[in-house]
Amino acid sequence: MVAKYRRVLRDMLLMVALLIGVFSVADFFRAPQAPEGFADQILHTIDGKDVTLAELSAKKPLLVYFWASWCAICRHTTPTVLDLSDDGVNVLTVALRSGDDISVVRYLRGKHLTMPVVNDPRGEMAARWDVSVTPTWMIISKGKVIQSTTGWSSSWGIQLRLWWVKKWYS
Repeated sequence: MVAKYRRVLRDMLLMVALLIGVFSVADFFRAPQAPEGFADQILHTIDGKDVTLAELSAKKPLLVYFWASWCAICRHTTPTVLDLSDDGVNVLTVALRSGDDISVVRYLRGKHLTMPVVNDPRGEMAARWDVSVTPTWMIISKGKVIQSTTGWSSSWGIQLRLWWVKKWYS
């Protein structure tokens, strides 16, 4: 009986390791590429603020989250970003091809979401960053992209990445 449980545990650990490997390879190939001078580029949020990624990531890591109102996975991950923001995580989101500012504001209000948003109505910013998948998550520290991942991610997965960056890169 004990041997059976050991085999099941071994198989489960092997499956987890395989999944981590597959997702890591996928993230490597889908990783966004930071354009030249990205950290100092002035970004305009839909609430009228001008910010730079260098200034936002100077004191603590910044989670940059590319999402879209039409993205099915984003409907599940965006509330996670809101929770992280509410818990004090440094967050900036980018609404990718989700309409004009008014459309994005209506979408956010309809979903009861309040978070800092840069609107990218034509996908120009995403194209400069080579973002090809929504959602895309990036962690920036002191104006440098440290980590990125694409697709669904859990709250604890993002928190673990943020902890790692804060511990080793801040």
